[in-house]
Amino acid sequence: MQLSSLKGLGPKRLEALKKMKIDSVEELIRLAPSDYMDMSRTVLIADMPEDGRALIFARITSAPYQGRSKTVFSACADQSASADLIWFNAPYIARNLKKGEMYRIFGRASKRGSKTVIVNPKFEHESKHAMQGIIPVYPIPKGAELNQNVLRYAIRQALDCSAQQPEIYPEQFRERYSLPEINFALENIHFPRTFYQLALAKKRMVFDELLLMLSIINQHKRSQGRLHGEILLPGGELKEAYDASLRFKLTNAQKRCIKEIEEDVCSGRVMNRLLQGDVGSGKTAVAFYALLLSVYNGGQAALMAPTEVLARQHFHDFTAQFPQISAALLCGSTKKSEKERIKSALKDGSIKVLIGTHAIIQEDVSLPLCKLIVTDEQHRFGVAHRALLGAKSEGVHTLVMSATPIPRTLSLVLYSDLDFSVLDEMPPGRQKISTHIIPPQKEQAMYEYIAQCALTGKQSYIVCPVIEESDSLPVMSAEELYIKLSEGYLKNISVGLLHGKMSVKDKNAVIEKFSSGEIKVLVSTTVIEVGVNVPKAVNMVIENAARFGLAQLHQLRGRVGRGSEKSYCFLLDADGQNARLKTMTQTSDGFEIAEKDLELRGPGEYFGTRQSGLPSAMFSSVFSNKELLETAKEAYSELLSKKEYASVAAALEILAKQKLEREETNIVYN
Repeated sequence: MQLSSLKGLGPKRLEALKKMKIDSVEELIRLAPSDYMDMSRTVLIADMPEDGRALIFARITSAPYQGRSKTVFSACADQSASADLIWFNAPYIARNLKKGEMYRIFGRASKRGSKTVIVNPKFEHESKHAMQGIIPVYPIPKGAELNQNVLRYAIRQALDCSAQQPEIYPEQFRERYSLPEINFALENIHFPRTFYQLALAKKRMVFDELLLMLSIINQHKRSQGRLHGEILLPGGELKEAYDASLRFKLTNAQKRCIKEIEEDVCSGRVMNRLLQGDVGSGKTAVAFYALLLSVYNGGQAALMAPTEVLARQHFHDFTAQFPQISAALLCGSTKKSEKERIKSALKDGSIKVLIGTHAIIQEDVSLPLCKLIVTDEQHRFGVAHRALLGAKSEGVHTLVMSATPIPRTLSLVLYSDLDFSVLDEMPPGRQKISTHIIPPQKEQAMYEYIAQCALTGKQSYIVCPVIEESDSLPVMSAEELYIKLSEGYLKNISVGLLHGKMSVKDKNAVIEKFSSGEIKVLVSTTVIEVGVNVPKAVNMVIENAARFGLAQLHQLRGRVGRGSEKSYCFLLDADGQNARLKTMTQTSDGFEIAEKDLELRGPGEYFGTRQSGLPSAMFSSVFSNKELLETAKEAYSELLSKKEYASVAAALEILAKQKLEREETNIVYN
């Protein structure tokens, strides 16, 4: 059965599905919903929860009217209470709502003083019956020629008309691990009649994804285990020279990690090691030593970072510390002529260390003498990406750096192909950061303090969750706040603006001015999360802090406290009572925060976005279920060890290879 045979899918919609990596009916029915709307029961307006969405049945009491910026306002009421209704950027709403008529209305309620407000709710007239039951929500990209109703109808057709999916697990295996049959799971992942059926379906789909991921990792580990790495000589003289070049003494943890790296690269097998530690624990110093060790042994080395800001910071630090080593920076913005010069110098071996973004693993970039690659911020690359990077760099030693501590729960699965080195000791002199939640009534006093700091030469970051004004997000953007502060609390202070949509040239100019102290307050998005190191910055202000994950807040907090001055982190919160944010005031331990963040939000949000190789967003909660994770590992070991399951293991291996092939086309070089 072809996708084009499904009703409602014309050329534009088929192209939209293709962009979502859906080219077949099977891929369509395995598209995971990102969320579910519970429209199985109605509640009274007075009983609507503030921390979740609900369905109400109410009468429109105010004729809808359009305000500025295409915003539509209305109101509704039932026997218990009334609520204001607001739709951003949706002028068509005014034509579809009639005063005095009854509607089903679904959305999230919030309190604004004594009023209940529902922003951007879904609705239908009482005469219709689409808003009933448990409704799946799919991850449709912005601007795609698709909507939820079209996609749900296409999946319904696909399930009804396509052949039954073959069951790869024997009945005995399914019973042992309490897994439903695959066709039951596919039906109930999309169209569950009860939440119990949905839970069973999720468990099966999660199990399938985990076993597939373990198969990918197992293949990678087997292939790496067969590879012989070039034996590097330990750097006795190098170590002495390296220690002498540092402005600080290495911690015992750093020395231990360096020793573990040396043991790996001297063993004759390829190193695949994960270096992790808390923010500010000194991972870069260990990574730089690894790069130098490769050069010391007559080879080349490369460091790959996920963003140009971070790559440039590494390049600046490395060349400042080791000016005698020939190094180059290669990013997406590198001019063509410079790129050609770098590629030529890499081929003849005159450049010893290459630092850059994904651009360094493009096919036409050759490092013939490369002995070691460091990848920074590994969690942004994903499992499949790591396997592909390994394939492109056969026999080369690999050191992976994670900027944020990885919860043990995740490392059991996502990083089981790597050996671990942990920096569990902070360098002396690292300042403890005092963290405070700031409610609206204390905001003015906080900004007056920021202004006073600027007048005495101390610098501050102010971070916003979005770049520009949005009709759909009720939060202040970086651009709006920059204007507001420049004309208000910080009128006589040098304020800068930094965000990801700026040109590389403009970004670098702002970072330079902030680093030199010319800019005292930097209003930014999370582009400064990694890669910006300014010791004189002592304050981190985070607007709408509840919109960030704890791990990301901890990472942002780590931008300050790098000098000798006492440092502060201010978390702005609408009511000052967010229980999740209180974790940040109670601990500075990144490992503890990472575990808590994972438990609360799952890996898809923990890592910022869904990454290649990570389970689907809807399955995120499984990673807070250690028991299920360990059960999946046990099940995979059983599949590999028992002869009666040999066909299942073989089928998983084929699926894993197919996934890797698909993922290879998804890597974006920048």
